[in-house]
Amino acid sequence: MELTPWRPLGIFSSRRNEPDSLWNRFLRETPSMGTFTEEWLPSVDISETTKNFILKAELPGLDAKDVKVSLSGDLLTIKGEKKREEEEKDEHHHFVERYSGTFQRSFQLPTSVKGDKVEATFDKGVLKVSVPKAEEAEKKEIEIKVK
Repeated sequence: MELTPWRPLGIFSSRRNEPDSLWNRFLRETPSMGTFTEEWLPSVDISETTKNFILKAELPGLDAKDVKVSLSGDLLTIKGEKKREEEEKDEHHHFVERYSGTFQRSFQLPTSVKGDKVEATFDKGVLKVSVPKAEEAEKKEIEIKVK
């Protein structure tokens, strides 16, 4: 059995918090909201195979023409811009969570790569960049000889 302290005015405290709770549920902030700036950062996954580094970035609402991919040495950069939709004359926003504006993300690759063999595809709002590793950077099994 758990003991709970008796608070005779506790019922009034919880009733007072109900409107605040309702407002917070209606205008819930998400962890990704951040500040109201013109810059946002797309979510990115980076993985590695024996021959490639693979970057996947979620870019909903964009087209391939809105995104640029570049490689400078071992620094892979994606950047672009998501345009804000035009507001209708009699439309008034109560809450806006969708991002717009410019973005840029850069990733330093841990090994040397074949810069002339990089491939980028864009499908259903997902950018996929495949960066082949240089031959000397590929993981190789070494046979152990017995004497």
